[in-house]
Parts: sequence; C-alpha cells; structure tokens
Amino acid sequence: MNNYDFLIIGGGSVGTPLAYHLAKKGKKVCVLDKHASHGRGQNRAAIGGIRATFSDPAKITICTMALNEIRNMLPEHGIDVDWIEGGYIFPVYDTERERSLKNLLKVQKKFGLNIDWIDADSVKELVPGIADNGLRGGTFSPNDGSASPLNTNGAYFKLATAAGAEFKFYENVLSMEVAGRKIVSVKTNKGTYSAAVVINAAGADARDIGKMYGADLPVFPDSHEAGVTEPVKYFLKPMVVDIRPDAHSHNYYYYQNKEGQFVFCITPYPSLVGKDIDNTSEFLPLIIKRMLELHPRLRNLRIRRTWRGLYPMTPDGFPIVGFIKEIDNVFNAVGMCGQGFMLGLGLGKMISEILVDNSKEYDSILEQLTLYRDFSGDEMLK
Repeated sequence: MNNYDFLIIGGGSVGTPLAYHLAKKGKKVCVLDKHASHGRGQNRAAIGGIRATFSDPAKITICTMALNEIRNMLPEHGIDVDWIEGGYIFPVYDTERERSLKNLLKVQKKFGLNIDWIDADSVKELVPGIADNGLRGGTFSPNDGSASPLNTNGAYFKLATAAGAEFKFYENVLSMEVAGRKIVSVKTNKGTYSAAVVINAAGADARDIGKMYGADLPVFPDSHEAGVTEPVKYFLKPMVVDIRPDAHSHNYYYYQNKEGQFVFCITPYPSLVGKDIDNTSEFLPLIIKRMLELHPRLRNLRIRRTWRGLYPMTPDGFPIVGFIKEIDNVFNAVGMCGQGFMLGLGLGKMISEILVDNSKEYDSILEQLTLYRDFSGDEMLK
C-alpha cells in the first residue's frame, strides 16, 4: 500500500497546479493519471484564454486568483508560459446584448474587475479590421489575457515535482474500497494507494470516478472544436468573443498568440454530447463563415490544423467543488465546463488553503459550487 496525505486523480488543468500548492505546503502528494504524461487529457485541447470577466462571484474570485498566478510565473519562478495581458473584448451589434452586458458591468465592477463599456471607435482600434456596420461598442477587460496551456501545465509539473509531488502515469483507476465513511484504498492497473484525502480532478472522467465512491456527479462531457493558423505579423492583442448565437452555434472566440498564430474555437449548437474527439467536416465551414463576417481582415490566413476537445459540463455551467456528505475523505474538483485551464490555476491555490490551512475565506464559494445545489442557475458568460 502506497500511503499519502493527498491522492489526486487527474494530472491536468486542475490536478497539476493543485499538486504543486499542496506539495509546497509540505504535504505528501501523489497524482494518478491514465495518460502518458501530465496535461494529456483536455488541457492539451484548451486554447489558452484566462479571464475573470464572468457573471458570478465564484468564478470571478477563482479566476482573479488564476490571473495573479499566471502573471507571477515568470517573475517569481523564471518560467515563460507565453502570457499576454491583452484583455478580452465582447463586440456588440444589437441593443439586446448591449443592455445585457451593460447590466452585467454592475456586478463585475462590484467585485473589483477592471472592465468597461467602450465605444465603436475604441473597439475598431483594439481589433483592427473588425466589421463596423452596426457596431455599437463592447465591453473590454484589459487585465485578462492568454497563455500556453502546454507551457503552463509543464511549469506546474516542474514546480510540483521539485516540491516533492509524485506523478504516476499510465495508471487507470479501477476501483475504490470504501469502509464506513472513508475511502481506504484506491486500486489502479499498477498498484494500490491510500490517502488521508482523495481528490477527484478527473475532468471528463469525473462522473465515472465518482461512481466508485457512490457519488452521482452530474458531469456530462460534450465536445468543441478548435483550430490554429499559420503565424502572421502580430496585430491583435485581445481575445475577441462574439456571443451572438446563430442556427448552428452559440458563440465563438479567437485571439493571436505570442507566436503570431490565430487560435479559434466555437460552441456548437446543438451540443455534441459524449466523449468523441474525432474532428468533423462541419467545423471549418461554420467558424470560417462567422469569423470572416466579424473580422474580414482574417480572410487570407491559412489554417494549420484543427482538433476537438471535451467540455465536462454541469447543468448550470458551474464547477462542482467540495467534500461530499457520505464520505469524509473525498474532495471533488470537477465539472469545469471547458474552463478548466483558467479555473485550475486559481483552484489549485484555493483548495490547498482549504484542505491544509483550514481556511474559511472561501466558504461562500464552496456553498455556491456544492454538489447539493439545485443546478437551476445559468452562468451568462460560460
């Protein structure tokens, strides 16, 4: 039996930063992952956006912590993760979305976010070549940005292992033994483990892992496709998010990374529920049409590749974070709804303070993200 203070299932966007923060606090930490290395699940499919501009206090708080983490990676640890503080911009072409985003500003400003409504001329200055017919303006949050998911997860893996955390790859969790109110052992294809606390950070597999300790976790993956172009001269700093729906998609978003490549993704309608990550023939015609209508200047870009990743969704678009009632030593950090890359950076620090320092600072967040909520809400900017 391999014994640890914390056993984390999943070495991805949440599990790897969490391993670092727990190990940094002097705890014996082990991460189990079924893949060949860290970040090989949905982290590698993320496009890299990090923002605190949400519509609810929990995500705002967590992602504000995430932004602080990513900004400090180079000055504090000497690791370049391609962080660009270019902001997020939501261009608006109709009165309905203008009204909604302006009303949302009141909530966002209440939580200290640096975000404002800007006029059409300011939008055109920030997004050179954007379509201006009917452009009313938009909201802009200059302190948000983007980073490389690959480099970021690699940075936390390096920091975690240096702090003493162990990572075990090609390890599939097969079963758990529960006695009384505790998980007493976790069995994989390679060994058996025990820990004071078992943490489910299994991403798209969270529901299957939950069943092993008797939890019904409403986490249902659906798939989204993304792509990247060849590099061109850098001219676009912010992430551009078009929240207008059409017959085949809810929204789409894109930005230019540090290498000059444009990275883009779309939220399909209806949702493609399941774990299929094979590329589709529908993706490029759909997103190209939308992107060129919004930003004609991108017309001559050449696409290098596309890919498809999973969004582990919950019914209301919020994560599930916290202990469960039936088992004393299991903690859920699941259902990131496609935002695991940005949420994980803040959750790693937050959860370590909850579990090691017994911090009560985040009690209101745990209450909002509990498994036992009614799941009837909806995050406006999910």
